[in-house]
Amino acid sequence: MSSRPAPLIPPRLRAILVRVPFLVPVVRFLRRGPFARDRNLLITLSIVSLVVGGLAARVSTEWFSPSLLILVTLVGGLQLRLRSLAKLLVSVVVALGYIAFVLGPAKIGLGLLVTICFTTVLAVLMARTRGKLGVQGLRGDAMLLELRDRLKSQSELPPLPKDWGAKVVLKQAGGSSFGGDFLVSMRQGDMVEIALVDVSGKGVDAGTRALLLSGTFGGLLGSVEDFLPACNTYLHRQRGDEGFVTAVHVRLNLATGEYTITSAGHPPVVKLDAGTGNWQIASAKGVVLGVVPDLHCEPDSGVLRKGDALLLYTDGLIEQPGRDIDAGLDRLLGEAERLLPKGFRDGARALVNAMASGHNDDCALVLIWRP
Repeated sequence: MSSRPAPLIPPRLRAILVRVPFLVPVVRFLRRGPFARDRNLLITLSIVSLVVGGLAARVSTEWFSPSLLILVTLVGGLQLRLRSLAKLLVSVVVALGYIAFVLGPAKIGLGLLVTICFTTVLAVLMARTRGKLGVQGLRGDAMLLELRDRLKSQSELPPLPKDWGAKVVLKQAGGSSFGGDFLVSMRQGDMVEIALVDVSGKGVDAGTRALLLSGTFGGLLGSVEDFLPACNTYLHRQRGDEGFVTAVHVRLNLATGEYTITSAGHPPVVKLDAGTGNWQIASAKGVVLGVVPDLHCEPDSGVLRKGDALLLYTDGLIEQPGRDIDAGLDRLLGEAERLLPKGFRDGARALVNAMASGHNDDCALVLIWRP
């Protein structure tokens, strides 16, 4: 049995308010229409601008400074639609004109006029951008933050048993929250699948494609037997030339330690052999995703034993302008031999910082080990 929610206004108070002249029509007007919030805010800001102009001209420009109109314009740019903002700007111009008419143009000053003009241009640009997105207020920024949080949560590896360890390090170019490197993973019983993807470009420029592909690739992972060929088929159907995509896919059995690696134009996975202490380069090969209609991959397989580790990474760690990629791989393995034996979990972050220093590019590293 459900109960009705308590009314916002007590019945006795409501009975008194409905008798107030013009109150009910005003309330209905404020609530009517799909853009009631936008209209009400426009009315409020317009009244504020006109009141500021009147008080500044008739009372005091110290207590009611014309610079308050800058804040009114900025709030309008953040919250109003472009058409409503244009109406608000008319009110601001009327307020400034009234101040100049009563006190003279010198009371406003050239500096204030330039600042208001600059704020007006900024407000128009913000309102125009939000109009294209079809959102009001700061909802567009909130959507980007939500997408960023979802991308970060998707890049986290699933929980592993106590006899396994893993570390993911993502470092986007320029300190941005978005980049072209992302990770998708899933676990079903003892089987873990991991895919590290690198979209061409870096930073925010590649972030939009990475956001789109992370959802698509995350849905394909674990749903198809041949993951990379399925991703290739999807990309090959897309229209336009938006750059290349490389990826590496690892399927790992946590019970036996057996793994299979498939690659599509991605830098080779390397394995630490605890018995010899050497890093071995995997032989998995494949064409960049989306180039050919049918992708053929040459997989590599093996077994992770106690003390062994697998290292997945993107080309941001080994590619630098003016340096051969093989030299970058040799340096990566050298730094791995120096840093990772001190502790896999802390060494992974130190390895990325060491390899990424001196250049600005998206970097990603995934380290899986068996203690």
